[in-house]
Amino acid sequence: MGSAKRCGSKPGDRSNRPRVIVPDSPPIATAVINAAKRFSLLTIRARFGLPAPLSPYDTATHVLPVFSIMRRLPATLIVATLLISGCATSVRTPFEPSAAEFARAASVSGALAAAEAAVAKRSDAETEVPETQQSARAISGFSLLDRSEEALRWRLALIDSATQTIDTQYYLYHPDSTGMLITSRLLEAADRGVRVRLIIDDIGTLSFGAREERIKETMGALLTAHPNIQLRLFNSATNRKSLGWGWDFATNFSQLNHRMHNKSLIVDNRAVVLGGRNIGDEYMGLSDHFNFRDIDVLGVGPIARQSSEVFDIFWNSGWVFPLHPEMQSSAELLLKEQRAELQRNLRSSEKLERFSLTAQNWEQQLQALVPSLHLGTSEVLTDKPTTDGISHDLFDWLMETLPNAQQELLVTNAYLIPEERGIALLTELDAKGVDVLIHTNSLASQDVPAVNSHYKAWRVPLLETGAGLYELRADAQIKATVVDTRPVTAKFIGLHAKSLVVDRRYAVIGSANFDPRSAFINSEMVAVIDSTTLANELAAVIERDANPANSWRVNIDEGGGLYWQNGDETVTRQPSLNAWQQLQDLFFMLFPKNLY
Repeated sequence: MGSAKRCGSKPGDRSNRPRVIVPDSPPIATAVINAAKRFSLLTIRARFGLPAPLSPYDTATHVLPVFSIMRRLPATLIVATLLISGCATSVRTPFEPSAAEFARAASVSGALAAAEAAVAKRSDAETEVPETQQSARAISGFSLLDRSEEALRWRLALIDSATQTIDTQYYLYHPDSTGMLITSRLLEAADRGVRVRLIIDDIGTLSFGAREERIKETMGALLTAHPNIQLRLFNSATNRKSLGWGWDFATNFSQLNHRMHNKSLIVDNRAVVLGGRNIGDEYMGLSDHFNFRDIDVLGVGPIARQSSEVFDIFWNSGWVFPLHPEMQSSAELLLKEQRAELQRNLRSSEKLERFSLTAQNWEQQLQALVPSLHLGTSEVLTDKPTTDGISHDLFDWLMETLPNAQQELLVTNAYLIPEERGIALLTELDAKGVDVLIHTNSLASQDVPAVNSHYKAWRVPLLETGAGLYELRADAQIKATVVDTRPVTAKFIGLHAKSLVVDRRYAVIGSANFDPRSAFINSEMVAVIDSTTLANELAAVIERDANPANSWRVNIDEGGGLYWQNGDETVTRQPSLNAWQQLQDLFFMLFPKNLY
């Protein structure tokens, strides 16, 4: 499919292309924008008695944490920090790389080794494998993780089934019920002798509030102290305290603005879960206030080794920071006490009633899963940390490959700012007769109103390309059946998925949004899977999410005005939850679109 490069390979002639440089001038504007975001989401909403924010974290790529820290400072210091952030700084490899360490060979025993062997046996026996697929040995089995509950359950299943290694990298890792449960299972795996390596983006380690800080410290101490667990932070600030982190960000903006948005969990080099979900309650349907509709894929087979290549690129780069041995020694002194605290917190969580709090045997479930897996080949593509920033091969690949669609393109993407290049691509597809469906957030479901402020100007151009445009309802029917995990019932939902289907043959699932931040600032990863059955299932999911019970269809009337239709009503103003959301939408139009 196009000229995609397998992970770990050189980008070929792309290395000679001019790099997209983010100008040095935006830092002040960016800091102001994020200050306003945090005011609107955390301070002013509370003052006016509006719904509380979805979490104390920035739960989308676009919400940088500058004001999460800075809003606690006196106004004079806030102003000083904003001014300092305007100073241009260079982008470089921030740390001296540690001694190279790579993924181990795939395990030879255990439930996941048996599952891959069963997948290989299936691929040998079945005659419907497309001739374009290279060989049975290159074929993996895939399961689409549509429901939030299943996304958490299969992560636990892989961790519990580990016999040799677990490698995992995430943008956000919250100190909540989900984070505690995953941490507890990683510790149990490490107790069994499994080598565990974690990469977490430094932003994902921030917390606000005394209780969250205590839980974060407990989880951090446990992950640091266990002799079989190694933890590294991506692009870490020098100062680990919230106030110091904010100062570092302000004075070293160009460096710290680059974040690792990758998300994967690789076990025994036999199986992987990757996609859009972070480690946090709102991604697994366990937030009482707001839950995300998201999509992952579970893969068994060669896709695990492809994902390991991505992990090793980051693990062995100068962009990750290993903790000092003295920190580990200090944490070891508290290991027993902190582990008891973690278990007390887990037992007190009423949200986890559908999940075991201790490791389980998943052999029967894995055996039952194999016959239902979609067979296909895959590539795992990623942006790469380099000596002077993060490469953006993935954006180039998307722009080069999507025009190859012949019949249909289905897209579900949470944060959509297509700009002229995206409109040109869709216009080209329309001229070829390709049907295009785009599913994204409405203002009502958008957790980052600033994105909607700059997306909304593209509604008419998107529709003029002939694309069908659909926006998620905050009260979508799938909230109860797909998004929320019992016993939790959130107040509303938003879209966080980043997936697409090309010609009902290729399924592309990963972390990449269609906006400037994903394209030119953060690192992203996707799995490109050649499987007609998986592609058809993902297409059906996107079409279900776009139907009137779940989304608004955006249309243009004869006079050129927009209107929105769902199964219940037609409106002529963009759907929103309240007047304050509309005010935010207007406010963020004042700032440059290339900052999102």
